[in-house]
Amino acid sequence: MGSGFRIALIQLAVGANKIENLTRAAKLVKEAASKGAKLISLPECCNSPYGNDYFPQYAEPITGESIQAFSKMAADNKIYLIAGSIPEKDGEKLFNTSTIFNPKGEMINKYRKMHLFDIDIPGKITFQESKTLSPGNDITVVETPFCKFGVGICYDLRFPEIAQIMAKKSCHLLIYPGAFNMTTGPAHWELLARMRALDNQLYVATVSPARDNDASYIAWGHSTLCSPWGEVKAVAGADETIIYGDIDLDYINQIRNQIPISKQRRHDIYEVKEK
Repeated sequence: MGSGFRIALIQLAVGANKIENLTRAAKLVKEAASKGAKLISLPECCNSPYGNDYFPQYAEPITGESIQAFSKMAADNKIYLIAGSIPEKDGEKLFNTSTIFNPKGEMINKYRKMHLFDIDIPGKITFQESKTLSPGNDITVVETPFCKFGVGICYDLRFPEIAQIMAKKSCHLLIYPGAFNMTTGPAHWELLARMRALDNQLYVATVSPARDNDASYIAWGHSTLCSPWGEVKAVAGADETIIYGDIDLDYINQIRNQIPISKQRRHDIYEVKEK
């Protein structure tokens, strides 16, 4: 490989016991670090089951026990950690929040899910995150010695504008902890990840919880890493596992030089002009 580093995506089996979830996450983070991963991501809602009934019950402040556990995982293993997401309580509001830690265990950034999952597919799935959660308003880009990366959460993957903004901020990698379901997962999970990677000529990682067929909300699983060529480089099945991939910065530059779309974007005619 040229200039780059190894990433690990942890497809965590998440149950009803928060402490057990965090303990299992710590074990898998240690395993991933031992195999050379420098940047490790957990999935959406990695400390609690996913659902409106669970968000208020499991929510905690940004200084709570889950954050302390994530900090220790990063420091103990000397890695950068994207701590999936947790239900965050801030005053009277709840957010779906991803926190990011450096190898010293310091929380260096956070991202609150911007686009809430409100959908209605008759006869298949209806869900409305906005019943309990509030949306975030800030785009999150993190700079490390390896590269810049951007963070979104689940439904954010459907919004190409956010990915384009992060790409313009010199990101080489976008990471989306997410929990697509058994309707939208097989239809769109891989397709959207490949689209965002190809559109912006960078790597895209999607990190799901493992599938639990007894849960009230069943996650699709299939955590995936896609290349700037739009190829799937690594993919999980449905069960708890870790997948690995190499982020090759030279390869990103090679693709961008071969097909220089960023140099030909006509921003002068993309803007909508009112008459």
